[in-house]
Amino acid sequence: MDHAADAHRTDLMTITRFVLNEQSKHSESRGDFTILLNHIVLGCKFVCSAVNKAGLAKLVGLAGETNIQGEEQKKLDVLSNDVFIKALVSSGRTSILVSEEDEEATFVEPSKRGRYCVVFDPLDGSSNIDCGVSIGTIFGIYMLKDSHQPTLDDVLQPGKNMLAAGYCMYGSSCTFILTHPGIKIPKKGKIYSVNEGNAKNWDGPTAKYVENCKFPKDGSSPKSLRYIGRYYAFST
Repeated sequence: MDHAADAHRTDLMTITRFVLNEQSKHSESRGDFTILLNHIVLGCKFVCSAVNKAGLAKLVGLAGETNIQGEEQKKLDVLSNDVFIKALVSSGRTSILVSEEDEEATFVEPSKRGRYCVVFDPLDGSSNIDCGVSIGTIFGIYMLKDSHQPTLDDVLQPGKNMLAAGYCMYGSSCTFILTHPGIKIPKKGKIYSVNEGNAKNWDGPTAKYVENCKFPKDGSSPKSLRYIGRYYAFST
């Protein structure tokens, strides 16, 4: 790869341009999925701006509440959550929203409902802001199982049923251009990321999986551990 030439590219493939290009390949597309993704991008851009000026806007610190995980909510957590819920509802393409910051799922009012369900952590790793470690937004999109009244079963689906999932990183660099065309999650990896301090709360399958990462029974090499205060998980 010619890194020097790549650094001066002017024909940039932004996420919005990429999604529109992909939509054009499907003549039957109504554009609903494109609209939903553009609203997620809008939420990410707003949060990115808030993170960049968090100190100046006095958004660093605790909001005085705890989320469903028992974690103390930061001011940016609350702001980011409100931003994403409003962005997703206003898209007119969602029926159920599940956020890590809320104890209950949000069911969109019937007049604004669409075919999709979105699960998300609006600002994963917000406790790392003060120490300069990157943070980000995690999201996953499911489609309603049937054209019925939406229920929690519509979001309690395996990760393999997801239509799309993504992570937007905020830190010293935040880009909205295509940098790795055709990127895929490998079927098997060499690294695992986990907070061992929560080991006593793991269920059986999770504990067994992590144990096998460290002490594989098939004779393969153990996986390397990388952990900086966040996790990325869409399926079990």
